[in-house]
Amino acid sequence: MRLIRIILVLLWVAASPLAGLGAEPGAVKPAGRAGLSAEAGKQEAQGLTPNATGLGPKGTCFVTSSMVVTWAVALGLILFARYATRRVQLTPAGAQNFAEWLVETLYEFLEGIIGADLVKKTFWFFATIFIFILFTNWFGLIPGIGTVGWGVATQHGVKVSMPLLRGGNADLNMTFAMAMIFFACWIVWAFQAKGVKGVFLDIFGPKGDTTGVLRILLIVVFFLVGFLEVLSICFRPISLSFRLYGNIFAGENMLEEMARLVPGFGWLLPVPFYFMELLVGIVQALVFMLLTAVFTMLICMHDEEPGGAAH
Repeated sequence: MRLIRIILVLLWVAASPLAGLGAEPGAVKPAGRAGLSAEAGKQEAQGLTPNATGLGPKGTCFVTSSMVVTWAVALGLILFARYATRRVQLTPAGAQNFAEWLVETLYEFLEGIIGADLVKKTFWFFATIFIFILFTNWFGLIPGIGTVGWGVATQHGVKVSMPLLRGGNADLNMTFAMAMIFFACWIVWAFQAKGVKGVFLDIFGPKGDTTGVLRILLIVVFFLVGFLEVLSICFRPISLSFRLYGNIFAGENMLEEMARLVPGFGWLLPVPFYFMELLVGIVQALVFMLLTAVFTMLICMHDEEPGGAAH
């Protein structure tokens, strides 16, 4: 169970203040999941805002509502790992059984995709990403997330304008931070697998066995194509972060709209959509993990084929 300890300790790093670097708490408009603009106590709720608000009645604290959620999720997972491994038994049961099942299932799943050798080197990252994203997505569905905090009194009651908590992956800063961590790891793994020369040849080098004039032509063509490949590689963190953020952000806004669609039945209409969001939480965690794993396999595939067969 040392592996799961390493994974969950990394969660603390993933939930670091890096997730809030892009936020400007003092500049954002005070709005929450059911919030109002600063001067609009009489207006209707406008839904979840793109920027996570800072804590406090004025939203000026550098700690944002989404950062608190990521810290809470990371702490909860670390405590669960400690609890599950407090008395490790040869025949696991209870929490230890669940933890080992989760880790072993992820390991076997990734091994079938990226190969036995590569998964030994990278499993700690991919498993962490999946577990952390999954439980962060689900934590954002708990009643009270986005609806408990500081607010203003209106004729319809108190409207929360500064929520205490907000879905962690509904903040672009958080998803972009995870994508950039992967990008840094991808560069390290690529150079470890092939070296500087091997990475350069993989991106810019000609493919196929040719000779003569045709080979010279292919060298020129693939060198130009390499620049497009570099652009594609640099764009990956953006696509990864926006894909996860967009799905979670849209889901939370949809739940709020369902809650306000029919007055008096706001507690009932979102229930079917909550089950859909539970599924979306799993799918998005899986997609993020699979894309990062495939990107890594593609740069290392000359050294490691899926299933562990080397060239």
